[in-house]
Amino acid sequence: MSLLLKTHYRLAYDSISQNRTRSFLTCLGISIGVAAIILILSLMGSINRLISNQVKNVGTDLLVVRPSTAKTSELDNIVEELTATNQYMRSNLTLKDVDTIQKLDEVAAVAPIARFAANLTTERQNDDGTSYSHTVESASVVATSTNFLQIQGLTLHSGTFFSESHTDLIPAVIGKGLSLSLFGSSTPVSKVFSYLGQRFIVVGMLAETEDPINFSSVDFENSVLIPIDRLVETDNTLQIQQINIRAKTTGNLEELSNKISNELTRNKSGDTNFSVLYGEQITHPAGGLFQVVSSMLALVAGVSLIVGGIGVMNIMLVSVAERTREIGIRKAVGATSSHILCQFLFESLILSSLGGLFGLILGYIIAFLVSIVTPFAPYIDINILGITLLTSVSIGLIFGIYPAAKAAHKNPIESLRYYR
Repeated sequence: MSLLLKTHYRLAYDSISQNRTRSFLTCLGISIGVAAIILILSLMGSINRLISNQVKNVGTDLLVVRPSTAKTSELDNIVEELTATNQYMRSNLTLKDVDTIQKLDEVAAVAPIARFAANLTTERQNDDGTSYSHTVESASVVATSTNFLQIQGLTLHSGTFFSESHTDLIPAVIGKGLSLSLFGSSTPVSKVFSYLGQRFIVVGMLAETEDPINFSSVDFENSVLIPIDRLVETDNTLQIQQINIRAKTTGNLEELSNKISNELTRNKSGDTNFSVLYGEQITHPAGGLFQVVSSMLALVAGVSLIVGGIGVMNIMLVSVAERTREIGIRKAVGATSSHILCQFLFESLILSSLGGLFGLILGYIIAFLVSIVTPFAPYIDINILGITLLTSVSIGLIFGIYPAAKAAHKNPIESLRYYR
């Protein structure tokens, strides 16, 4: 058996070596499809790991309340997230819910999140000392409470976080990216900006973070945080999209989740269009959304694999036609149809496996290059390697079986009469 396999390998090697350019192009078709799948799976794994690690770093005592459409499946919920024009417009979470949760004995801290885009205006100076009005359009604004910094696990680069004490100007904490866009400076503390006719003073700047994707769905680098209790005084249409909760202990999260759910249901007269999440559940909708998007991209990459497989089949059919006389000679000296079948199938598997190996290397090279300009470090997992191997072998088997069978069923007499 081992001698037969060595013979098949030698024949396949000789055939591939004699047609190097053709074999390379065939492998390239497989490599591109495999590389695309490797890149997508690596990025998806990196994003999921990034979100999960952040939840773990923040703590295992974290719960989150989000609006929910009460769909019957997770896919329905994700589709709703994608198709909703303004998710916060259907939020039924209120500051009364925040107060209700805060009063529970098991709760240590609560912080609501109301996200929206707004035009922020400030006064800047030209080089000659004259002032002019500068506006940043559609800036990310996050209205929250004094506990947010503690619950989210953020740190300050300078200044302080806003407190419950009221001043003539409303305090705000800004990210470095938005500070550069709004003030043209990375030292924004004590600078003033306006929104909805209200004047805000920057009391602190957030430390830089390399994780723009998080369970709160906020890019803190390019956002400004303001006190929600001061904002509702001027904007009574404000709606909350999320409530972050820190429990006093980690051992009763399921029980606390049920208790919070019951209290909020009572608040809303039986309305249950919200979800209380903890642990890995917190990664939804971000994790689920990326999984759906990645699956769609993987499906597109799978099409390129099919094209590569068709290329393998086409080359193998050409090879069978060119080696018709060889097939006749082999059958004349005692080779069976199964031997011929295995010979050409072995060659197809080698081509697809080489393509898969090159695709694996190419995919991770691209993933490493992507990681240079993004926070998504390449995700290497044994499952990904297994999927690559299985995919490559399957392509070679599926698209090589027809040419191999065609070769195996050739008539030896007719084959011996064949001349190129």
